[in-house]
Amino acid sequence: MRTSRWIALLYVGPAVLVMAAACMYPVFSAFQLAGYDWSMGTPWSSARWVGWANVVSAFGNPRVWSSLWTTLLFASACVSIEMVLGIALALALERPVRGMFFFRTLFILPMMIAPIAVGLVWRYLFDAQFGLINALLGLVNFPAQIWLADPTLAFVAIVIADVWQWTPFVFIMVIAALANVDGSVIEACRIDGANWWQMIFRVKLPMIMHVIAITLMMRLVDAFRVLEVIYVLTFGGPGDSTEILALHIYKTAFIGQQLGVAAAISVLLLVVVALLSWGALHLSNPMQDDTR
Repeated sequence: MRTSRWIALLYVGPAVLVMAAACMYPVFSAFQLAGYDWSMGTPWSSARWVGWANVVSAFGNPRVWSSLWTTLLFASACVSIEMVLGIALALALERPVRGMFFFRTLFILPMMIAPIAVGLVWRYLFDAQFGLINALLGLVNFPAQIWLADPTLAFVAIVIADVWQWTPFVFIMVIAALANVDGSVIEACRIDGANWWQMIFRVKLPMIMHVIAITLMMRLVDAFRVLEVIYVLTFGGPGDSTEILALHIYKTAFIGQQLGVAAAISVLLLVVVALLSWGALHLSNPMQDDTR
Protein backbone atom coordinates (compact mmCIF):
# COMPACT_ATOMS: atom_id res chain seq x y z
CA MET A 1 0.00 0.00 0.00
CA ARG A 2 1.33 3.40 -0.97
CA THR A 3 2.16 5.70 1.95
CA SER A 4 0.06 8.86 2.09
CA ARG A 5 1.85 12.12 1.38
CA TRP A 6 0.46 13.53 4.61
CA ILE A 7 2.18 10.78 6.60
CA ALA A 8 5.51 11.71 5.03
CA LEU A 9 4.93 15.39 5.80
CA LEU A 10 4.03 14.53 9.40
CA TYR A 11 7.38 12.83 9.93
CA VAL A 12 9.56 15.20 7.93
CA GLY A 13 7.70 18.46 8.61
CA PRO A 14 9.04 19.28 12.11
CA ALA A 15 12.65 18.74 11.06
CA VAL A 16 12.12 20.85 7.94
CA LEU A 17 10.58 23.67 9.99
CA VAL A 18 13.46 23.67 12.48
CA MET A 19 16.07 23.65 9.70
CA ALA A 20 14.20 26.36 7.78
CA ALA A 21 14.06 28.59 10.86
CA ALA A 22 17.75 28.03 11.60
CA CYS A 23 18.76 28.75 8.01
CA MET A 24 16.34 31.51 7.02
CA TYR A 25 16.76 33.73 10.09
CA PRO A 26 20.42 34.55 9.28
CA VAL A 27 19.47 35.15 5.66
CA PHE A 28 16.71 37.60 6.53
CA SER A 29 19.00 39.25 9.08
CA ALA A 30 21.64 39.75 6.38
CA PHE A 31 19.09 41.39 4.08
CA GLN A 32 17.96 43.64 6.91
CA LEU A 33 21.48 44.55 7.99
CA ALA A 34 22.44 45.40 4.40
CA GLY A 35 20.22 48.47 4.64
CA TYR A 36 21.74 49.89 7.86
CA ASP A 37 24.95 51.58 8.96
CA TRP A 38 25.83 49.82 12.20
CA SER A 39 28.99 48.85 14.07
CA MET A 40 29.51 46.08 16.58
CA GLY A 41 29.54 47.14 20.22
CA THR A 42 26.89 49.79 19.70
CA PRO A 43 23.17 49.32 20.46
CA TRP A 44 20.92 48.45 17.54
CA SER A 45 18.89 51.58 18.31
CA SER A 46 21.86 53.62 17.07
CA ALA A 47 21.78 51.92 13.64
CA ARG A 48 21.12 54.36 10.81
CA TRP A 49 19.01 53.41 7.79
CA VAL A 50 20.98 54.07 4.58
CA GLY A 51 18.90 52.16 2.05
CA TRP A 52 20.87 51.07 -1.00
CA ALA A 53 24.04 52.94 0.00
CA ASN A 54 25.71 49.80 1.35
CA VAL A 55 24.91 47.87 -1.83
CA VAL A 56 26.28 50.67 -4.00
CA SER A 57 29.40 50.90 -1.85
CA ALA A 58 29.94 47.15 -1.92
CA PHE A 59 29.44 46.66 -5.65
CA GLY A 60 31.47 49.75 -6.46
CA ASN A 61 34.48 48.49 -4.50
CA PRO A 62 37.13 46.96 -6.81
CA ARG A 63 38.33 44.68 -3.99
CA VAL A 64 34.95 42.96 -3.94
CA TRP A 65 35.25 42.00 -7.59
CA SER A 66 38.94 41.07 -7.26
CA SER A 67 38.07 38.79 -4.32
CA LEU A 68 35.23 37.28 -6.35
CA TRP A 69 37.67 36.64 -9.21
CA THR A 70 40.14 35.08 -6.77
CA THR A 71 37.32 32.88 -5.45
CA LEU A 72 36.44 31.74 -8.97
CA LEU A 73 40.08 30.90 -9.72
CA PHE A 74 40.49 29.14 -6.39
CA ALA A 75 37.30 27.09 -6.80
CA SER A 76 38.10 26.17 -10.41
CA ALA A 77 41.67 25.07 -9.62
CA CYS A 78 40.81 23.15 -6.45
CA VAL A 79 37.74 21.36 -7.75
CA SER A 80 39.38 20.39 -11.05
CA ILE A 81 42.40 18.85 -9.32
CA GLU A 82 40.26 17.19 -6.63
CA MET A 83 37.96 15.60 -9.18
CA VAL A 84 40.83 14.17 -11.23
CA LEU A 85 42.74 12.88 -8.20
CA GLY A 86 39.64 11.58 -6.41
CA ILE A 87 38.40 9.65 -9.45
CA ALA A 88 41.88 8.27 -10.16
CA LEU A 89 42.32 7.07 -6.56
CA ALA A 90 38.86 5.50 -6.53
CA LEU A 91 39.58 3.61 -9.74
CA ALA A 92 42.97 2.50 -8.42
CA LEU A 93 41.58 1.21 -5.12
CA GLU A 94 38.38 -0.23 -6.53
CA ARG A 95 39.90 -3.66 -6.97
CA PRO A 96 40.93 -5.68 -3.90
CA VAL A 97 44.63 -5.06 -3.26
CA ARG A 98 46.86 -5.77 -0.30
CA GLY A 99 46.58 -3.05 2.32
CA MET A 100 43.47 -1.53 0.73
CA PHE A 101 41.86 -0.87 4.13
CA PHE A 102 44.98 1.03 5.23
CA PHE A 103 45.08 3.16 2.08
CA ARG A 104 41.36 3.98 2.24
CA THR A 105 41.70 5.04 5.87
CA LEU A 106 44.79 7.10 5.08
CA PHE A 107 43.03 8.94 2.25
CA ILE A 108 39.98 9.74 4.40
CA LEU A 109 41.91 11.15 7.40
CA PRO A 110 42.55 14.69 6.00
CA MET A 111 38.84 15.29 5.65
CA MET A 112 38.34 14.53 9.36
CA ILE A 113 40.80 17.20 10.54
CA ALA A 114 39.43 20.57 11.65
CA PRO A 115 40.05 23.34 9.06
CA ILE A 116 41.91 25.48 11.62
CA ALA A 117 44.31 22.60 12.28
CA VAL A 118 44.76 22.08 8.53
CA GLY A 119 45.68 25.74 8.12
CA LEU A 120 48.19 25.59 10.97
CA VAL A 121 49.81 22.39 9.69
CA TRP A 122 50.27 23.76 6.18
CA ARG A 123 51.47 27.11 7.50
CA TYR A 124 54.30 25.30 9.28
CA LEU A 125 55.00 23.13 6.23
CA PHE A 126 55.27 26.20 3.98
CA ASP A 127 57.43 28.17 6.42
CA ALA A 128 60.32 29.77 4.49
CA GLN A 129 62.99 28.98 7.11
CA PHE A 130 61.91 25.85 8.94
CA GLY A 131 59.23 24.35 6.69
CA LEU A 132 59.41 20.71 5.65
CA ILE A 133 58.61 21.53 2.00
CA ASN A 134 61.68 23.75 1.59
CA ALA A 135 63.75 21.09 3.35
CA LEU A 136 62.58 18.51 0.80
CA LEU A 137 63.33 20.93 -2.04
CA GLY A 138 66.85 21.31 -0.67
CA LEU A 139 67.38 17.55 -0.86
CA VAL A 140 66.89 17.69 -4.63
CA ASN A 141 68.97 20.88 -5.02
CA PHE A 142 66.02 23.22 -5.54
CA PRO A 143 66.26 26.67 -3.95
CA ALA A 144 64.07 27.43 -0.95
CA GLN A 145 60.89 29.37 -1.74
CA ILE A 146 59.11 32.08 0.21
CA TRP A 147 55.79 30.36 -0.26
CA LEU A 148 53.53 32.63 1.76
CA ALA A 149 55.23 35.92 0.80
CA ASP A 150 54.94 35.53 -2.97
CA PRO A 151 51.46 36.14 -4.48
CA THR A 152 51.62 33.27 -6.97
CA LEU A 153 53.17 30.77 -4.56
CA ALA A 154 50.74 31.77 -1.82
CA PHE A 155 47.83 31.03 -4.14
CA VAL A 156 49.41 27.68 -5.01
CA ALA A 157 49.79 27.00 -1.27
CA ILE A 158 46.09 27.49 -0.48
CA VAL A 159 45.15 25.32 -3.46
CA ILE A 160 47.46 22.53 -2.26
CA ALA A 161 45.99 22.71 1.25
CA ASP A 162 42.41 22.51 -0.02
CA VAL A 163 43.20 19.69 -2.45
CA TRP A 164 44.89 17.72 0.34
CA GLN A 165 41.89 18.08 2.62
CA TRP A 166 38.99 17.54 0.22
CA THR A 167 40.18 15.09 -2.41
CA PRO A 168 39.09 12.30 0.03
CA PHE A 169 35.50 13.53 -0.28
CA VAL A 170 35.58 12.96 -4.05
CA PHE A 171 37.27 9.61 -3.44
CA ILE A 172 34.53 8.45 -1.05
CA MET A 173 31.71 9.51 -3.37
CA VAL A 174 33.20 7.90 -6.47
CA ILE A 175 34.30 4.65 -4.85
CA ALA A 176 30.81 4.25 -3.35
CA ALA A 177 29.31 4.76 -6.79
CA LEU A 178 31.71 2.27 -8.36
CA ALA A 179 30.72 -0.32 -5.75
CA ASN A 180 27.13 -0.08 -7.01
CA VAL A 181 27.96 -0.60 -10.67
CA ASP A 182 26.19 -3.70 -12.00
CA GLY A 183 28.77 -6.49 -12.16
CA SER A 184 26.96 -8.22 -15.00
CA VAL A 185 27.57 -5.20 -17.24
CA ILE A 186 31.30 -5.29 -16.46
CA GLU A 187 31.45 -9.02 -17.10
CA ALA A 188 29.62 -8.60 -20.42
CA CYS A 189 32.16 -5.97 -21.46
CA ARG A 190 35.04 -8.30 -20.61
CA ILE A 191 33.47 -11.07 -22.67
CA ASP A 192 33.09 -8.64 -25.59
CA GLY A 193 36.83 -7.93 -25.40
CA ALA A 194 36.84 -4.42 -23.91
CA ASN A 195 40.27 -3.34 -22.68
CA TRP A 196 40.96 -1.40 -19.46
CA TRP A 197 40.64 2.06 -21.01
CA GLN A 198 37.37 1.18 -22.75
CA MET A 199 36.06 -0.31 -19.51
CA ILE A 200 36.82 2.90 -17.62
CA PHE A 201 35.83 5.62 -20.08
CA ARG A 202 33.00 3.92 -21.96
CA VAL A 203 31.38 1.84 -19.23
CA LYS A 204 32.22 2.70 -15.62
CA LEU A 205 32.51 6.49 -15.73
CA PRO A 206 29.36 6.97 -17.87
CA MET A 207 27.41 4.75 -15.46
CA ILE A 208 28.38 6.89 -12.45
CA MET A 209 28.34 10.24 -14.24
CA HIS A 210 25.36 11.46 -12.18
CA VAL A 211 27.34 10.88 -8.96
CA ILE A 212 30.37 12.66 -10.45
CA ALA A 213 28.18 15.63 -11.41
CA ILE A 214 26.66 15.83 -7.93
CA THR A 215 30.11 15.61 -6.32
CA LEU A 216 31.37 18.36 -8.61
CA MET A 217 28.53 20.69 -7.65
CA MET A 218 28.90 19.97 -3.93
CA ARG A 219 32.63 20.71 -4.04
CA LEU A 220 32.02 23.95 -5.94
CA VAL A 221 29.56 25.07 -3.28
CA ASP A 222 32.04 24.24 -0.51
CA ALA A 223 34.93 25.94 -2.33
CA PHE A 224 33.00 29.22 -2.38
CA ARG A 225 32.52 29.00 1.39
CA VAL A 226 36.11 28.24 2.42
CA LEU A 227 37.36 30.57 5.13
CA GLU A 228 39.25 28.98 8.02
CA VAL A 229 42.17 27.41 6.13
CA ILE A 230 42.95 30.57 4.16
CA TYR A 231 42.41 32.72 7.27
CA VAL A 232 45.11 30.80 9.14
CA LEU A 233 47.42 30.13 6.20
CA THR A 234 47.69 33.54 4.50
CA PHE A 235 44.93 35.81 5.86
CA GLY A 236 44.37 36.84 2.26
CA GLY A 237 47.95 37.96 1.70
CA PRO A 238 50.37 38.89 0.46
CA GLY A 239 48.35 41.97 -0.42
CA ASP A 240 44.99 40.59 -1.48
CA SER A 241 46.32 37.82 -3.76
CA THR A 242 44.58 35.05 -1.77
CA GLU A 243 41.66 37.04 -0.42
CA ILE A 244 38.57 35.11 -1.40
CA LEU A 245 35.09 36.61 -1.07
CA ALA A 246 34.25 34.96 2.28
CA LEU A 247 37.47 36.30 3.81
CA HIS A 248 36.82 39.78 2.40
CA ILE A 249 33.38 39.71 4.03
CA TYR A 250 35.00 38.76 7.35
CA LYS A 251 37.54 41.58 7.12
CA THR A 252 34.88 44.13 6.15
CA ALA A 253 32.64 43.11 9.05
CA PHE A 254 35.02 42.48 11.93
CA ILE A 255 38.09 44.55 11.05
CA GLY A 256 36.57 47.42 9.10
CA GLN A 257 33.44 47.42 11.31
CA GLN A 258 31.27 47.94 8.21
CA LEU A 259 28.64 45.34 9.02
CA GLY A 260 26.09 46.74 6.60
CA VAL A 261 28.52 46.66 3.69
CA ALA A 262 29.63 43.14 4.67
CA ALA A 263 26.00 42.02 4.72
CA ALA A 264 25.50 43.48 1.24
CA ILE A 265 28.54 41.57 -0.05
CA SER A 266 27.30 38.41 1.63
CA VAL A 267 24.12 38.67 -0.44
CA LEU A 268 26.30 38.39 -3.56
CA LEU A 269 27.96 35.27 -2.13
CA LEU A 270 24.53 33.92 -1.17
CA VAL A 271 23.29 34.26 -4.75
CA VAL A 272 26.32 32.41 -6.16
CA VAL A 273 26.11 29.59 -3.59
CA ALA A 274 22.32 29.34 -4.01
CA LEU A 275 22.68 28.87 -7.76
CA LEU A 276 25.30 26.17 -7.26
CA SER A 277 23.16 24.49 -4.58
CA TRP A 278 20.16 24.53 -6.89
CA GLY A 279 22.26 22.83 -9.54
CA ALA A 280 23.39 20.16 -7.08
CA LEU A 281 19.84 19.51 -5.90
CA HIS A 282 18.56 19.36 -9.46
CA LEU A 283 21.19 16.80 -10.41
CA SER A 284 20.66 14.69 -7.29
CA ASN A 285 16.86 14.68 -7.31
CA PRO A 286 15.89 10.98 -7.24
CA MET A 287 12.30 11.78 -8.20
CA GLN A 288 13.19 12.93 -11.72
CA ASP A 289 11.71 10.71 -14.38
CA ASP A 290 13.70 10.13 -17.53
CA THR A 291 11.07 10.32 -20.23
CA ARG A 292 13.43 10.07 -23.17
